Formats: sequence, C-alpha cells, structure tokens
Amino acid sequence: MASSVTLEIDFLRAEICRVGRSLFDRGYVHGTTGNISVRVPQRLGGGFLITPTDACLGFLEPARLALVGADGRQLTGDRASKTLALHRAIYGAAPHATCVIHTHSSWLVDLTLRGVWSRDDIVPPITPYFVMKVGHVPLVPYCKPGDPLVADNVARMIGEHAARGVALRAVMCERLGPQVWADTPGAAMAILEELEETARLWLRGGRTATPLPRAEIDALCAQFNVVW
Repeated sequence: MASSVTLEIDFLRAEICRVGRSLFDRGYVHGTTGNISVRVPQRLGGGFLITPTDACLGFLEPARLALVGADGRQLTGDRASKTLALHRAIYGAAPHATCVIHTHSSWLVDLTLRGVWSRDDIVPPITPYFVMKVGHVPLVPYCKPGDPLVADNVARMIGEHAARGVALRAVMCERLGPQVWADTPGAAMAILEELEETARLWLRGGRTATPLPRAEIDALCAQFNVVW
C-alpha cells in the first residue's frame, strides 16, 4: 500500500502533467517550449519537481518528471529543464511561490517585439481583473536561454518590489516569454491566462487603450485587498 508521502508526490506529478496538457491543448505552449516546476514541501522530503529538458508539455509522463534536491542535484527522472536555476532563484526570492510556469505565449512574445508599455509594466492596467489577479509585470532584458543573468535579474526585481510591499506574481522575459508563479499549479496557470489575455486585448486594440484611473485602481485595492 502506497504511503501518504508517495500519494502526495504522485498528486503533484499528476498536477504538473494536467496543467502542461491544458496549456498545450489551448496553444499557450508549442513544440518543446515551456516548463513547469513545483516546490516539494519539506514534510515530503523537500526539493523540486520540474519538467524534463526538451519535453513537450502536452505529453508529459508523471514518472519521467525530474526530482531535484534542494541543493539542485538531480535525484530521479529525465534530465531537468535547463531553466532550473531560474526557477530556484524565483523560489528563493518569493517564499509564497510553490509553482513556477514558463511559456512562450505568442501574444506576450509579440508584445515584446512591438514594444511594451514600459519596462516596469509590460501592459497597462486596462482591466480590473488584471489589477486584481496579475499586478505589475516588469520586463526582463533579453538574454539567451539558460543565461544565469536572467535568474539574477528576476530575483532582484522580486526583491525590489517586495521592499515596496508588492509581491510580484510574474515577469516577462524579452523575446522569450513569461515566468509566473503562485501557490498551486492551477493558480499559476490562471495568472498566466489573465496576463496573456491582457496582452491580446491591448495589442488587438492597437495599444491605444488607456489605463484605469488611479482612483478606480485604489478602489479595487481597498475592496479586494490587493496592492498596486
């Protein structure tokens, strides 16, 4: 009979595969782009589960996910994604994060090619749900995939926002795609969806939509206990 620890780990593996398939089926990822990781709770042994390098998120197999120790050493599964260092940097800088998702979502990548709203906020706060569910999303300057400088930049951005009392939920890597994080894979996927939809709305409107007035943003923050 499987232990409770084994069952919980199996559930985390299944959730990664479920979310990966959902993202693939709906076009948020293509080919072998993107990756997903989960922080394994200490009571289950700690470390991380992460999708393998060059794996298609639509066809993940639970047993082949990479299990990595807290020190970054791979323990089981296929070879871990090359973005492991970036995911570990996010977990280290954002204690609330237990899942990180990276995609090459087309509207968001397109946005960086045409020009973002600002480097501190890639899109303006044009909808209430963007303010409530996503928040500020800064642009990470372009670096080649796997460059350790990206991890340093993201950790710095998380720290700078935390110092202002703002908990980032996402950043956008120029020409590559978003990194989003939350306390569950489903919650991280929801943030990604709202971010991609906001980019689509803004681009489809010719980048002419005006932000919500500050008074309206303040009202949302007061009613829904968010910080902007």
